[in-house]
Amino acid sequence: MDDILFEQRGCIGLITLNRVKALNALSRPMVNAMAAQLDLWRTDDSIKAVVVTSASEKAFCAGGDIRAVYETRGNPLYDFFYDEYRLNQAIHSYPKPYIALINGIVMGGGVGISMHGRFVVLGENTLYAMPEVGIGFFPDVGGSYLLPRMTGRSGYYCGMTGARLKQGDCFAFGLATHTIPGEQFDGIIDRLAAGEDPQTVLDGMHQPIAPESTPESIDEMNRIFGHDTVLDVLAGLKASDSDFATKTLAQISDKSPTSVHLTLEEIKRGDGQSFEDCMRMEYRMVKRILMDDDFYEGVRATLVDKDRNPHWNPDSFDKVDAARIEAHFEPLADQELTFDSQ
Repeated sequence: MDDILFEQRGCIGLITLNRVKALNALSRPMVNAMAAQLDLWRTDDSIKAVVVTSASEKAFCAGGDIRAVYETRGNPLYDFFYDEYRLNQAIHSYPKPYIALINGIVMGGGVGISMHGRFVVLGENTLYAMPEVGIGFFPDVGGSYLLPRMTGRSGYYCGMTGARLKQGDCFAFGLATHTIPGEQFDGIIDRLAAGEDPQTVLDGMHQPIAPESTPESIDEMNRIFGHDTVLDVLAGLKASDSDFATKTLAQISDKSPTSVHLTLEEIKRGDGQSFEDCMRMEYRMVKRILMDDDFYEGVRATLVDKDRNPHWNPDSFDKVDAARIEAHFEPLADQELTFDSQ
């Protein structure tokens, strides 16, 4: 298929995301094609490593095809998430070096096919976010595993606000193994294809970069997002008159109250769990959240009508029912997420 390209170049398997007009938004056919190819390369002795990159100058991958899920309301595309989450786990456990070359937008589903691999390389145009709370959803595709393992409380901050990070903050917060200028990505591919060791190549080309955030704002982020409840985080932001707190409070205030509560809970639960257990948890969550109104209202306001005026239910953070949040994590009566090794 044209949306995602596969080739063997020397001793590497090269995956190129090629759905350029849609910023490489992942469709189910793309997910399944990628999973099938990774499975073939897993046992191919001529393939020593896998590299995933993008044909777009603007984006590595802007996320999953959420519009398609929205359009199936009443009969949601659970199969899409089932297949996508299995792909995320296959990448996380891949036995060969898996190298993601990112330079541009990487959000949502794009994070799931890049940041769970062995090597994550960020170019200077990287723009990362897990913005799901803005559409009444939650940071999935392994977000419950990735976010609590970020430096300090940066994962809590990113997940609960949908904040966008540039290259320096991404590296400082633990989202990448290397920072290398995007103009050198072709050279990386050539050297890996020639059989050079990925660790040696990337370490030699790595160019350290300072975070965009100030030490003061990072300290405040860690302090405020160290609270155990959403209401305490909000109180901490309101009690500060710093630029960081003012900006962050504005960011979080227009997000789905249910999604913000749900996100904090999934991050807390994901800390210490295995990747597989995190993915099983997220599948339980997605089966419940697609029965709620906030997701469809958030997509309507953001992608369909584009009025940027979602009407959340409930509409304030103090009205979110704890029992309703807890119910998202209960075992499923029907099919749970399973993996090939089980």
